[in-house]
Parts: sequence; C-alpha cells; structure tokens
Amino acid sequence: MISLSRIAKTSFLSAVLLMGLSLVNPASAQDGKTVFNTNCASCHAVNKKLTGPALAGVEDRWSDRKKIHAWVHNPAGFAKTDAYAANLMKEYSPTVMTGFPNLSEKEIDAVLDYIKTVPAAGAAGAANPAADAKTSEGDNSLLFGVLTLILAVVALILLQVNSNLKKLADKHEGHDTAEPIPFWKNKSYIAMLTVILFVIGGYFVSKGAMALGRSKDYQPEQPIFYSHKVHAGINQINCQYCHTGVYQGKQATIPSVNICMNCHKAINEYKGEKIFNEAGDEVNGTAEIQKLYKYAGYESGKPWDETKAKPIEWVRIHNLPDHVYFNHSQHVKAGQVACQTCHGEITKMSEVKQFADLSMGWCINCHRETQVQFKDNGFYSIYEKYHQDLKSGKIDSAKGITVEKIGGTECQKCHY
Repeated sequence: MISLSRIAKTSFLSAVLLMGLSLVNPASAQDGKTVFNTNCASCHAVNKKLTGPALAGVEDRWSDRKKIHAWVHNPAGFAKTDAYAANLMKEYSPTVMTGFPNLSEKEIDAVLDYIKTVPAAGAAGAANPAADAKTSEGDNSLLFGVLTLILAVVALILLQVNSNLKKLADKHEGHDTAEPIPFWKNKSYIAMLTVILFVIGGYFVSKGAMALGRSKDYQPEQPIFYSHKVHAGINQINCQYCHTGVYQGKQATIPSVNICMNCHKAINEYKGEKIFNEAGDEVNGTAEIQKLYKYAGYESGKPWDETKAKPIEWVRIHNLPDHVYFNHSQHVKAGQVACQTCHGEITKMSEVKQFADLSMGWCINCHRETQVQFKDNGFYSIYEKYHQDLKSGKIDSAKGITVEKIGGTECQKCHY
C-alpha cells in the first residue's frame, strides 16, 4: 500500500510540475529566435541581404563557432586578427557591425541553431516562415498541455486505485473502514487545487498587467493602403524623404499630402508586383492612388490646386504615454540607431505594425547593451574622459561605452 501511495503522490506532483513548465516552456523553446529578433533582426535576415549579409549558411563561411563568438562579441577587434572578418568589414564599409559582448556563447549558439531551422527562400512551405514558427510554437504548447492532462488523469486514477486497494485489504483483515471523504470535501485536495489555481491565475494576471497599455503587433487598417515594402523596400525611398523630422526633431512626423503628390502627380498608375493586405487579399494599387487624389483634390492632367487638399486621416500606430520623452533625432542622428531596431523590418511590411512592445524594460535593456558610437560623431565629443580612457586602455574597447554609462538609464532622461 505504501509504495502505491508514494507512486500516486509522485505522479500527481509531477503533473503539477509539468503544468507549470507548460506555461513557461513556449518562451524558452524559441530562445534562438528570441535572441535573433531582439539583437540581430534589425540588420540581418536569414535568407536576404539587408544592412548586413544574409545569415543562411553562415557556419559554412566560418571555420568554427569560436570565431563567430569572437566576431559577435567584438567585430572591430576580431577583424584585426582574422582575414575573413577583415574582408567582411571592408565589404560592408562604412557600416560597422555593433558588438554584442553581453551575449553568451550559449545564446549565440542558439541563434546559429535557429538559423538552420529557417527554410531556404523559395523552398516549399517557406512562404511565411513567421507563421510556420508560430504554428510550431503553438504545436509545442498543445503537446505539453495534452501531456499534462494525461499525467493528471493518471495520477487521479492511481490515487483512486490506491484507495480501493487499501479498502479491500482492510476489509480482508477485518478492520472497520471509514467511508472515504468525497473529493470535493477533502481539505487536502481543496487546498492543493486552490494553490494551483492561484499560481496559474497569478501568472496570467501578472502577464496581463505588465502588458496593459502596450500595443505590440497593433496593425490598424489605414484610409489608404500604403506599402512600405513597395516604397522603402522595392523603390528604395529614403525614410527621411517622407519622415522629415526623424534627423532634426523629436517627432519623425507623418508625411503631408504634398509630399505624396511630389511623386504621384506623375505616377498615377501602379505597375509593380502584386501587393496583398494582411488578410491575403490582392490590393489594387491604382485604386489606392485614386484615393490619394481624392484627399489631394487633384484631377489627373489638370493643374493641382493645393488649397483643395485635406489631410489624410492616418491611424497612429506607435504611441508612447504622455509622461515618456522620446526624441527621434537623439537616437537616429546622435545615437546612429537604425530604424529597424525599433520598427522591425519595415522595408518588408506591406501594412505597418508595431514591432516592439516599447516597454520601459525593452528601452532600458537597449540602453544597457548598445554601445555609444564615438567615432566621427561630434555629438559625443563632450565626453573627453571616455575618449581618453578608451585610448589609454583603461576601458576595454571591446566592451566599449554603453548608453547606460553616459546616463542612459537615469529616470529624468525619459520622464519629466
């Protein structure tokens, strides 16, 4: 009887433990993907060259992973000792890869393993790798949920078997057996169930509270279907042409109608590759240009009277709380932060969505990890002490100076 009782208790506790693991596992199962999206995706894609080279087959281009570790930790320093790294620096000059000394070798290996799982461009089933990854993650969650349920049922059956065997043994030996307490009246079971529900409920409540007010993946429908993939991606229109304040001011600014009309007075018909909305429906590009004309009060072939134009009612996507200060020029011009760091692979988006959650933790982590770009950057010339410490070797040039060290995590930098 004792052994069966122990087996039952062990099985039940295992079921509870696996139930807890099933809640946290989906986050850890995609470690390589998470590290890639957080640190690499702004400049690299797996199957396409962006600011940096495509990462598919990266291990075939390096002799071993140790060199990749050294390169990721300190690109500029490692390029002085390795011919392939030096050629890579030369090929992508003047763009210099940011070092990530904070990433462990295990995390870098996880990214390399994740890269191998991404299907090659054009391969069957690779039309939407992001969706495939989500499907895989969802399948894992379902698997762990089913296993947890099965183990819980087995544990309850074993408990019942143990109870019945004990009852039969007592009856055989002539002992009086008290009537078993029903499950719903058993204080031990009720207490255990309460604790389990409290832990699970607390997890989801905490998760929801932390995400309150955030809008990650927010993707509203706009009055005109504007494809960044077509404009910034295929046609290579510089972000600053439309978002005129991104280098000079706090706001990037939304382009006015006249900026759109600078091009579309001449371009009144869409002749590019087919474009699709998020639902997968084909979009008539020419019809969308006609919507622009309606806002502009413009008739093709006639002089444009700008006084008839009215603003396009774009739906704002990225929006910080009123108590948060964010300056685009400080990040883009002084900090030399790429647009993709905060906005994701914008050149691939037909419909823009919020890429990052823009939480305080997300911003602070970036400040703790991002190195200050001192070279040829007059904005940081006032930090003479850091310049001298870097030259004299007091500060390891491989680790560099992060934004945190120049006050980037002080409360008043972002809250006023």
